[in-house]
Amino acid sequence: MIMCRKYPLAALLMFFATASFAQFKPLFNGKDLSGWTIHGTEKWYVENGELVCESGPDKQYGYLSTDTTYKDFELQVSFKLEANGNSGVFIRSDIEGVKIEGWQVEVAPPDHHTGGIYESYGRGWLIKPDPEKEKILKADEWNTMKIRAVGNNVTTWLNGEEMVQLSDEKIGAATGFIALQIHDGGGIKVRWKDILIKEL
Repeated sequence: MIMCRKYPLAALLMFFATASFAQFKPLFNGKDLSGWTIHGTEKWYVENGELVCESGPDKQYGYLSTDTTYKDFELQVSFKLEANGNSGVFIRSDIEGVKIEGWQVEVAPPDHHTGGIYESYGRGWLIKPDPEKEKILKADEWNTMKIRAVGNNVTTWLNGEEMVQLSDEKIGAATGFIALQIHDGGGIKVRWKDILIKEL
């Protein structure tokens, strides 16, 4: 009798785990850029099921934004830095041409504050990770980032380790798209995959 009671409990736990995972939906289908818009002349393409951003001949800023806007959410994304990987993930953002307004969670080479939060065309750096957390980034390997934005509060994680927490009223008042960035200067290449979002 005791054994029989365990199976329904296991099934129930599996159901809730599956239901929780199912709340995440992919933003990138692994095939093309459906659901996204390119801003600028830099290169955005799909290769081997991965989303690639690469500097073009103009060597300017470029962005790839979602066609849908988001307010409160949890975002998960994997990235791999190739060449100079200066990039980022923008949240609650808007854009005109290639001038973006919003908040960037930094994705950058080692010792350049990956996981920190930067306000474009505004206050600049709002918060950087503690120096000892710089070693969490895996250079030349796949990394997993998580961003949770709820109201005024934004928390970031890198490879399962919390990087920063920030509470900011200006961020809390905003709604906008999610965007991936390629920095100006040329010589940049970043690969992305497993881009998942759960609205909260």
